[in-house]
Amino acid sequence: MTENHQQGITEPAPRLARYMILSLRPDTEPRQSLKDLAGVVDGSNCVVGIGESLLKYLGADIPGMHSFPAHSVAGIDVPSTPAAIWCWIRGEDRGELVHASRTIESLLSPDFELVKIIDAFQYRDSRDLSGYEDGTENPKGNDALAAALMTGQAEGLDGSSLVAVQQWLHDLDYVDSMEDEERDHMIGRRLSDNEEIEDAPESAHVKRTAQEDFEPEAFVLRRSMPWADESGEGLVFVAFGKSFDAFEALLNRMLGKDDGIVDAIFRMSQAISGNYFWCPPVKDGQLDLRALKL
Repeated sequence: MTENHQQGITEPAPRLARYMILSLRPDTEPRQSLKDLAGVVDGSNCVVGIGESLLKYLGADIPGMHSFPAHSVAGIDVPSTPAAIWCWIRGEDRGELVHASRTIESLLSPDFELVKIIDAFQYRDSRDLSGYEDGTENPKGNDALAAALMTGQAEGLDGSSLVAVQQWLHDLDYVDSMEDEERDHMIGRRLSDNEEIEDAPESAHVKRTAQEDFEPEAFVLRRSMPWADESGEGLVFVAFGKSFDAFEALLNRMLGKDDGIVDAIFRMSQAISGNYFWCPPVKDGQLDLRALKL
C-alpha cells in the first residue's frame, strides 16, 4: 500500500486542531499561492484539501470528485457549503496552531479569503461531547489505508484521498434531559461500557451506520473531533475515503432514503455545513500538486 499520503490522515486524531476554510477571491491567479502552500505543508502537522470549484478552475480532473449534495427530508436539512481550500492543522499546543494558521493565511491571502476557523479538541478518550465514543468501528492498519486512499490511478493521484467534512451542532441540553436508556437507544450503544445494544430500535445511530451491513461494505476512515465556542458545541465530522461512495451510502441511510427510517441522531444534532475536498498526495516532504498541473 502506498506511503505517499498525507500522514495526518492515518495518524490518530491529535489533542488539538484548527480547521481553516478558505474561498477563492475573484479575478485572481491562485497557482503561485498553491505552490507556496505546498512548500510549507508536510501533510502531517497540517492536512490540506482542495474543493471542486478550485479544481475546476485549475482544469484538474480528479476521479470521483464532485460537489457535496444538499439533502432535505421531513424536518431535516443537510446543507452543502462549498469552499476552495480546507486545512486541518494538528497539534498539542493551541498557540502553535494559531501561529501555523497565521502563516497559512498569510501565504494564501493574495488569492484566498479566510471564511471560517473552527478550533477543535479531543474529549477524554476520543469521545463525542455527548459522552459516547466516536469512531469505534474505524478500520485499522492496511484496512484503513485501503478505505481512505486512492491506488492504481496515476502519479500525482495515488496516495491522495477524498474527504467529507461536516460541522454538526449538538443540543446538549436535550441530551442531558434524556433518561439513560433512551439516550443509549438513540445511539445504539451503552454509555457505561460502549457495548452495542442488540434490541435497540432500528433508528439507533449505530444500526443506521453499521458499515459492514452495506453492499458493498461502506467503510470510511473517521477523524472527527469535538468543537465548542460562543455559538454552541458539537462535532466536526471528518471522513476520508478512496471515493465518496461509502460516505454517501451512510448519509443516505441516516436520512432514511432507502427505508424511510431516519437516524435518531438527528434528535440531538444537526449538520450546519457540508464540504467535499480532494487531499493531494505527498512527494519529497511536500504536497504533490502534479494532478493540478503545478
